[in-house]
Amino acid sequence: MSINAVLNNALSGLAASQAGMRASSNNISNINTPGYARQEAEFVSRSIGGRSAGVDVAAIRRVTDSYLVTASMRAQARAAMASSSFELLDRAQAAFGDPTAQTSVFGQLNSLFASFAEAANDPASPVRRSSSLSALSDSLSTMGDIATQIQRLRGEADGRVASAVERVNELLQEVTHLNSAVQSGLISGDATGAQNARQQVLDEISSYLDINVSNRGDGAVEIRTTDGLMLAGLTVATLSYESAGSAGVGQEYPQITVTMPGGVPAALDHRISSGELRGLIDLRDRELPALAAEIGEFAAMTADALNMAHNEGAAYPAPQAYAGRNTGLITGDAHGFTGVARLAVLGADGSYINQIDIDFDANQITNNGVVVGAPGATIGSLTTALDAALSGAGAGASATFVNGRLTVTGPTGSGLAFVDDPLGPPTVLEPNGAALSDATRAGRGFAHFFGLNDLVQGNGPLFFETGLADADPHGFTNGQTIDLSLIGPDGRSAIDVTVTVAGATMGDLRTALNTAMAGYGTFDFDTSGNGELSFNPSASYSGFEINVSDDTTARGGTGMSFSRLFGIDDAASSGRVFGLEPAAAVAADTSRLAFGKVAANDRSTGTGSWIALGAGEGSGAHGLHLAAERTLNFNAAGGLPAASTSLLDYAARVASDAGNRAATAERELSAANALSDEAAARRSGVEGVNIEEELVKLTTFQQSFNASARLIQAAKEMTDALLAVI
Repeated sequence: MSINAVLNNALSGLAASQAGMRASSNNISNINTPGYARQEAEFVSRSIGGRSAGVDVAAIRRVTDSYLVTASMRAQARAAMASSSFELLDRAQAAFGDPTAQTSVFGQLNSLFASFAEAANDPASPVRRSSSLSALSDSLSTMGDIATQIQRLRGEADGRVASAVERVNELLQEVTHLNSAVQSGLISGDATGAQNARQQVLDEISSYLDINVSNRGDGAVEIRTTDGLMLAGLTVATLSYESAGSAGVGQEYPQITVTMPGGVPAALDHRISSGELRGLIDLRDRELPALAAEIGEFAAMTADALNMAHNEGAAYPAPQAYAGRNTGLITGDAHGFTGVARLAVLGADGSYINQIDIDFDANQITNNGVVVGAPGATIGSLTTALDAALSGAGAGASATFVNGRLTVTGPTGSGLAFVDDPLGPPTVLEPNGAALSDATRAGRGFAHFFGLNDLVQGNGPLFFETGLADADPHGFTNGQTIDLSLIGPDGRSAIDVTVTVAGATMGDLRTALNTAMAGYGTFDFDTSGNGELSFNPSASYSGFEINVSDDTTARGGTGMSFSRLFGIDDAASSGRVFGLEPAAAVAADTSRLAFGKVAANDRSTGTGSWIALGAGEGSGAHGLHLAAERTLNFNAAGGLPAASTSLLDYAARVASDAGNRAATAERELSAANALSDEAAARRSGVEGVNIEEELVKLTTFQQSFNASARLIQAAKEMTDALLAVI
C-alpha cells in the first residue's frame, strides 16, 4: 500500500469519526428536546480496484420506527379527542350543580314543591304566597341558566373548531416547506434537522385530526385523511370553516371543507374519526344538544305539570277574567273536546251564583241546569256558544277567541273558577250525584289546554299534543314555504327540500311534506289522536333527524309557524326552556295563586248562599305539591327514551345522564392517555437518547479518530525517512 493510500484511508477515518462524534454530541445536547429523534451516522467502505480505500459517511439518519410513530400519532389523536370531550362535558355537568345541594336546580325544585306543601296549611298567608312565587322564579331561572350555559359551551366548541382549522392550515403549509428542506438536506447529506421539525409538525396535526403519513422516494411525505383524501405533499390543501358566531338552540353549523389547488371543495367532517376536531364537532352537534333536549323536556314538563295543577285549582277571591295562551288554533279547527267542562260564577265571598256546564258529549251548554246553547263542532262555534252562556249569567260576561287565545270574563262584580281535573277522580256531578267525565282535549282539561289559569308562561308552546287531525284546516297561507333537511349522525344532509304549502287541510299539508321527503321518511300524527306530529325516518335512514332551516309559515292570526306548533326540530322542542317565568297575572298579584279549589257538587238545581270557595281552602296548593309525583308522559329527548314517570324521577334521570356522559368521557380520557403514554414510551425507547450509550459511542469515535491520526503520523514519519535517504 502506498503512502498516499495510507493517508487517504486515515483522512476518511478522521472525517467518519468526526461525523460520528457530531451525531453523538447532538444526541446528548438534545436529550430533553421534545420530538427529537436520535441521530446515527451511517458508514460504507470505500474501495478502489478491489482494495480498501477507507470509509465514507453515507448519511446521517434519524433512528425511528414507522409503526411506532403511526401508533403514537393515532393514540395522540384519540387522547386529544377524549380531552376536549371531557373538558366541556365536565363543565356542562357542573352547570346542573350537585343534586344534593339546595342551590342546584334539583334542590330548588324540591324547595318549590315544599313551599306548596307549606302553603296548603296556610293558603291565605301573603308570606307563603310570596315564598312560593320566589321559589318558582328561582327554579325556572336556574333551568334557563343551565340551558344557556349548554348553548355557550356549544358556541365555545364552534369557536375552537374554527381556531383548530386555522392552525391545521398553518401546519400543513409548514409540512410542504419542510418537505423541500428535507429534500435539500438529503442532497447535502444531513436532513435530520428538517426531518425532526417535520415530525413535530406531523405530531401536532395528529392531535387535531387522525391522518395517514406516507413517505415518497424523494424524502417528502404525503398527508392524507384515513380514507385517502390528500391534505399535503409537495402541494397543500386548504381547510375552510366559518364559525357561526352564535349558539342558539337549533343552530345549524357548516361543515369543514378541504380544497386542493385547482380542485373543488369536499366535506371533511365525516372523514375525521379522531382528534380534537372530532371531539369538538361531536360535542357541538351531538352531546351538548342531547343535554339541551333533556333540560328542555324537563323544564317544559315541569311548567306543564304546574299549569295542570294550577288550572285545577282556584284563587280566592276568584278573578273575574282569564286570558289564555296562544294555542296556535284557529276558529275553523274542531274543538276536539269530550266530557264536561264546568265554570263556576262565584260571589265575592266564594258563594255559588251560576254553574255553567259545557257537555261536549251531549253537545249542550247549561246554566244552572237550563240548556242555553250548544258548543257545536269547532273552536269558533264553541266560543260563540260560551259567550252567549256567560252573557246570560250577568252583565259584562263574555268569551272571545282571537289569534289563538281564548279569553273568558265573568259578570261584573263576580269571579270565575274552573272545575278541571281530567286525570283525577271525576269532579263533575250530575244532579243525581252520578259522576261525569271531565272535559279533555289531547289529554288536557279545558282550562289547562287553553292555558286560562296557567302558573307558568313561556315564549311558545310547552307541549305539542295539539289535538289537530288531518281533517282540520291547515290554516297556513298557500305559497308559504318550509325548508327541511334530513341530517345523519355524521352531520351530513341526506336530503334538502323546500315544501310549499298547498291544499286546505292538515292532511293535504302532510301529503305535501311526505311527497317532498320522497321515501326518506314520513310525517304522521300519533295514533292516540292527541294531534302530535312527528317525523319517522325510513329503515335505511334510522338515526337521521329532521332539521328545519327556514319556516315562513304562520297559522292564521296566531303567528304560529308549522315547526313551532308541532315542535318538529330542536329549536322548537329544546328551546322551550327559555323564557319560562311565572304567569304575568300571578307575578303582578300573588292572590292569583290558585291555592284553593272549587267544591264540585252540582248546583244545577238552583243557587244560594252555599260557599264553594273560601280563603282558608288549601286543596289547590296541595295539588301543586303533588304535581311532583304525578305520572307524566315524557317524550324521548337526548339520550333519554320516552317514559311515563314523575317529575322528580325524570329529574334524577337527567342528572344521571349528565353525570354519566361526563364520567364516560373521563374514563375514555384516562384510557386514551394511558394508551398514548404507552405508545410514546415505546416510541421513545427507539427514538430517545440513552446518554450512557452515546458516551460509549463518543469514546469509540475518539479512539477511531486517534487511530486515524496515528496513521497520518506514521505516513509522515515514513515520508520523512524516505526523504532523508534521498
